[in-house]
Amino acid sequence: MAGDKNEYILSINGMSKSFGRNKVLKHISLNVKPGSIMGLMGENGAGKSTMMKCLFGTYQKDEGTIILDGKEVNFSGPKEALENGVAMVHQELNQCLERSVVDNLFLGRYPKNSMGVVDEGRMKKEASDLFRKLGITVNMTQPMKKMSVSQRQMCEIAKAISYNSKVIVLDEPTSSLTAPEVEKLFKMMRQLKEQGISLIYISHKMDEIFEICDQISVLRDGSLVMTKDSKDTDMNELISAMVGRSLDNRFPPVDNKPGEVIFSVENLSTKYAPKLQNISFDIRKGEIFGLYGLVGAGRTELLETIFGMRTRAAGNVIYDGKIMNFTSTKDAMDHGFALITEERKANGLFLKGDITFNTTIANMNHYKKGIALSKDEMVRATANEIKVMHTKCMGPDDMISSLSGGNQQKAIFGRWLERSPNIFMMDDPTRGIDVGAKYEIYELIINMAKQGKTIIVVSSEMPEILGITNRIGVMSNGHLAGIVNTKETDQEELLVLSICKKERSIRYGRERIYSFG
Repeated sequence: MAGDKNEYILSINGMSKSFGRNKVLKHISLNVKPGSIMGLMGENGAGKSTMMKCLFGTYQKDEGTIILDGKEVNFSGPKEALENGVAMVHQELNQCLERSVVDNLFLGRYPKNSMGVVDEGRMKKEASDLFRKLGITVNMTQPMKKMSVSQRQMCEIAKAISYNSKVIVLDEPTSSLTAPEVEKLFKMMRQLKEQGISLIYISHKMDEIFEICDQISVLRDGSLVMTKDSKDTDMNELISAMVGRSLDNRFPPVDNKPGEVIFSVENLSTKYAPKLQNISFDIRKGEIFGLYGLVGAGRTELLETIFGMRTRAAGNVIYDGKIMNFTSTKDAMDHGFALITEERKANGLFLKGDITFNTTIANMNHYKKGIALSKDEMVRATANEIKVMHTKCMGPDDMISSLSGGNQQKAIFGRWLERSPNIFMMDDPTRGIDVGAKYEIYELIINMAKQGKTIIVVSSEMPEILGITNRIGVMSNGHLAGIVNTKETDQEELLVLSICKKERSIRYGRERIYSFG
């Protein structure tokens, strides 16, 4: 054990965990060195988050030991883990959205003065000092609900750092961060590493893994299959370790053939902030139309306005020659529109329901037998979607909350496929999903387009938006800055368009003139 204390800050030895008949972790052993960054990769459902939750005390392991700084530990819950130097930033944020940034930072540990009263002045000072140290600008008194996902993510990371932890686990921390925010996060991580703090970095983004991590471990089907120094491996070896096979190409061939214009947005503006202004574009039948832009550019707002979730101020949405200015989501759904939202748990899932309920809820009328619902048909439909989507679960009666994030996303896909939509809008549909599952979703999107479905997909990842689309519309500050053919553009052009205020649509060969005024 003395050797462990000197060499490793954290040792997980022979950890196993089962949920009913499903053995999620199989005798896993993992060592983390002091002042290092360990990358943890694997497909959704491989056991990454479960292993970390066993470490953090959210779950209790069935077998194995955990050695932290030379001492065996077995935390009864997250509070005990935090108090003993282990912090975790979860992929799905669990914050008190009605409370302020400061309240969330000190939740469960409010400092008190000599009178036993909560010392709000001290809270604000310590929070201010922390955010200043981390280079984060935030209004500390505003409710969390008024902040963007990326801002809330940065606040959660700051909270983890505030505990003076020995080990910090970051579960997909960059899933909603902009490129500058990612750089800021990486700067923070390097500072923590220099201070002797160890980090476990769970991510599906291989470029980030290689940029920031010292070692990389890979889980597959609940077993640890590889641990190597990042300098001693490459992307192909990681993919092969993760999925058990080689993915020769990151993206399937985009071989759909778009037809005539079927969908149009004409001079669309919204009434309330964040506002969209005079957006116009056409999309063809069977086309995959990408929407790119920085966080806050208006991509999500555009999809929500089309889907009847936001109030139009002007303009029209037209499908198949008919005006479709929806005032409710039900109206949009009844006319063959579907929307996968960015935040799975907040807007896309019924966490207290099983997979069957979550798959069939949007199409209940289809399963009516007289005045009752046919449970058998609902289960059969769900089983079919599980098979199509390759969802990892025991069966249709599994609780949706027991699935990994990626498999939850597959269930949401299955729900909308049950309705056979004509216009399928997707807001970052592969966020937090592993490389193998991403490829399957890409194939699904392309096959839907080949069947004549019209796809609008928002993505924050430039390689993805360039890899699976026919054309790309670039949003900037509530405007449509430009539309480019995917085969004729590159990352540089997308970035330039995303940061310019106005684009003068003048094109000479491959050159475009931009205005930043």
